[in-house]
Amino acid sequence: MIENAETLVKQISHGVYVIGVGKAERQNAFTAAWVMQVSFDPLLLAISINPKHYSYQLLQESGVCTINVLGQGQYAVAEHFGRSTPDKMAGFQWQQAETGAPILSESLAYFDCQVSHYADAGDHKIAVCKVLAVATLNQGRPLLYSQTGDMDGSSELYG
Repeated sequence: MIENAETLVKQISHGVYVIGVGKAERQNAFTAAWVMQVSFDPLLLAISINPKHYSYQLLQESGVCTINVLGQGQYAVAEHFGRSTPDKMAGFQWQQAETGAPILSESLAYFDCQVSHYADAGDHKIAVCKVLAVATLNQGRPLLYSQTGDMDGSSELYG
């Protein structure tokens, strides 16, 4: 057992994102905090996703996603997309990226991506994604993972 892991992991700085997956009628979105740039040329971002979730199936089928940057004051949005509920995309404004993936209109910015490849990562999969387009949608400061407390219930997962 690693003592204080759940507290100290929150010290690793990263933002909070809504990942939009799928195309056409089959779309979903989920909250993610494990997103990072892994290459300049080509511009690649990596996201971590639970392979047991419906969103992973859609990501594999479509091969595309958007990474939507949440801002300060969007804790409730992060919390909403962190749950598994039917029709969780309802009640939000969406745009369609060039790839067909959903863009959350109220996010600060988005990255439209095509999956390059996957890697195993313990109980998650890493999707390495090539960035095809980017845009700023709204002004503000990004929401940080450390500001979400135990919203994701992760403190219970450290053994």
